[in-house]
Parts: sequence; C-alpha cells; structure tokens
Amino acid sequence: MYYILTHNDLDGVGCGILAKYAFGEKAEVRYNSIGSLNYQVERFLEEHDKKTYLFITDLSVNEENEKRLNEFVQMGGKVTLLDHHKTALHLNEKEWASVKVAYEDGRLASATSLFYEFLQQNGFLEEKASLNEFTELVRQYDTWEWDKHNNKTAKQLNDLLFLMSIEEFAENMTQRLQEHDRFFFNEFEEKLLAVENEKIERYIRKKKRELVQTFSGDNCVGIVHAESYHSELGNELGKQHPHIDYIAIVNMGGKRMSFRTIHDETDVSQIANQFGGGGHVKASGCPLTEEAYELFVAKPFRMEPLRADSEQNLYNVKGAQNGTLYENSKGDYFYTFPVDEGKWMIEHDEKQTEFPSFSEAERFLKRYHACRLVEDERFVAFLQQYAKTKGLGEKGGYNE
Repeated sequence: MYYILTHNDLDGVGCGILAKYAFGEKAEVRYNSIGSLNYQVERFLEEHDKKTYLFITDLSVNEENEKRLNEFVQMGGKVTLLDHHKTALHLNEKEWASVKVAYEDGRLASATSLFYEFLQQNGFLEEKASLNEFTELVRQYDTWEWDKHNNKTAKQLNDLLFLMSIEEFAENMTQRLQEHDRFFFNEFEEKLLAVENEKIERYIRKKKRELVQTFSGDNCVGIVHAESYHSELGNELGKQHPHIDYIAIVNMGGKRMSFRTIHDETDVSQIANQFGGGGHVKASGCPLTEEAYELFVAKPFRMEPLRADSEQNLYNVKGAQNGTLYENSKGDYFYTFPVDEGKWMIEHDEKQTEFPSFSEAERFLKRYHACRLVEDERFVAFLQQYAKTKGLGEKGGYNE
C-alpha cells in the first residue's frame, strides 16, 4: 500500500496523478493545504503501520513531525519526502527527505518533476513521452517558466484544474496518460479553456482599477483584494507596474494572502515567511495574520487606487524628446525631459532633479509619487504655459 500526502495545487496534484499511474489501486492520495499537512501526517502515523509506504510531496512537515517520522523510519517504516521549496532545505539532513530547488542545468525543480525522476529511478514506472510532456508542463507552470517561454499550454493545464474538482481532473489526466503516447486537451476542454480565458481577462481588467500602492520597509508594494486567478493577476500587475517590488493579493474570504513578483532581486518567500507562510522566490503565500491584516488591509484602506497611464496619447509618450508629463494624485505636475549625455531631468515646483536615464526618472516618479502619464490635451496646454514661462527653444524647455 502507498499513501501519498501532497499539495492541492497543480504541482501537488501532478504528484498524485503520477502516483496513481505508477501504483494504481494500491495508491491512496490525499490532497492538502499547507496548513492541514501536519494533521494528516499525525493521523497517518496513528492509523498505519510500517507496511504502508508514505510519500509526502510538494509540502514539508513541522519540527514535531520530523521527530515522529524519524522514529517511524527507525522502526522500519518507509517514508520519502520530496520538495522543491527552499524553506524546506533543512530537511535534506533527514535520510528520508530530498529537497532540490534547482537542477544542475539551472532549471527550477518542481515536486512533480522530482517525483517523476524518483519513480523512474526506483523502478516504479518507465519513461514515456506523454508523461514527459505532462511533467514538464507542470514544472514550467509551477516555476513560472511558462511565461518566459510563452508556453500557454502549461497555463491552460492549471486553468483546467480549477475548472474541475481535483478528483475529476486527476482521474481524467491519469487515464489519458495511460492510454496515449502524447499529451493533449480534448475538444471539450479546448472550448472550456477558451471561455475561461475570456473570464480571466475580464477579471484582471476589473482588478487593475483597484490596485493601491504603499511601502513596507524598503519595498514598494502593490495591494489588491482578489479571490481568484492570483498568479495571472499578480503577473499582469507586476508587468504593468514594474516600479513595484511585489504584488500582495489579499483574499479576505479565505483569510489568506498571495505574493507575486517579476523581479529577480525580490524574494517573496521571505515576505511570506514573516507571516507564517512560504513558497517560491517569485510566488508565495501565507495566512492573513493580524500583523499582515494591519499592514496590507487596515493601513492602506483609505488609500486611493493607482490611476492608469493615458494609453491613447500621440504626443505625451514615454521618453519623448519634447519631454513627458506626469501628475500625482493631488494634481501636481512633474515634467521630465532629456538633457546632456542621455540624462533626464525631472522638474517639479521649480525644482529640478537629474537621473541617468528616462526609465530611472519614471521609476522614481511612480515609486515615490504614484504618478501617471497625463492625456495629450493637458500635455499640450502645459507646454504652452511652459513655453511662455521658459521661452521657446530654451535648454530643458519645449523645442519645435
């Protein structure tokens, strides 16, 4: 008998599917949230003997269960824990655990890819093209490599999981992998995914208008309340607002938070760890603790959402040689224009500040003043007044 305790996201479900493929009816799979795992481990140790092989995938145990599992193994029990989160690296000290964040070639690992390799190496299943494809789709989605490689099939696989129950998804995928040599979506799934994609796009458009911005320590944080599509939403908001270090997504109903970043220098697993959570460098989560509530809900409650840049401009565009005009929420103007040697100047309230590039000037404006690009009409009116004040053709002014 094989008992598998795994996560309830795509990577964890991928492990469950591989277990069912390898062990069939001998595998009992339990899908868990991060918070419920340790209870399930305790229950397993109470109800099962050493004849049952325990697998724990895509999750890690607490200190008490480390000790219990050690004792179980010492008594002849079989346990294998496979994880890829760096917060679990300390478990590599245990003979029954293997935690790997990345492969030697630089690819990030997933629990599904690690479990697939383990099952092959130990003779539980043989390599197969459909299994290779499925495992790689799961790995790319979980590590967010799908976005870099524009592998939309990986994202669609995750979308499909949340359009079904876990049990239905796992049963369908297991059967498909067993019966076919290549992985594919059937016609019904293709139509279902097309409808879902339109729904996601509408949801993201709505949530874009609700993003607020603040600082937490040295980090510039974008905060939005959302119950669905956290990965897609966090990725899109991060791309639209690259001056923001990370996106905090608050799920009030579920009393949980997700963190997403597009920046290599920002590690959101460390942010989540401060509130009793964890995860990946660029995607993590935690409970909505009282401390997190004060920081990400109560404090920014009265803040106005960020206003979007004007998107239809012909003249007031980023990096224009005649300058670019921004405004903050108070209606104050910030005029940025090129000066000598590729540098850019920001002029505000008759004060000027120099930056080495336009991108750094804009980052400063958006990060510390929450500025937006104004419409052409207001830009032209500003330039007319600016020309009267500064004189046509003057350095730093308007040039025809």
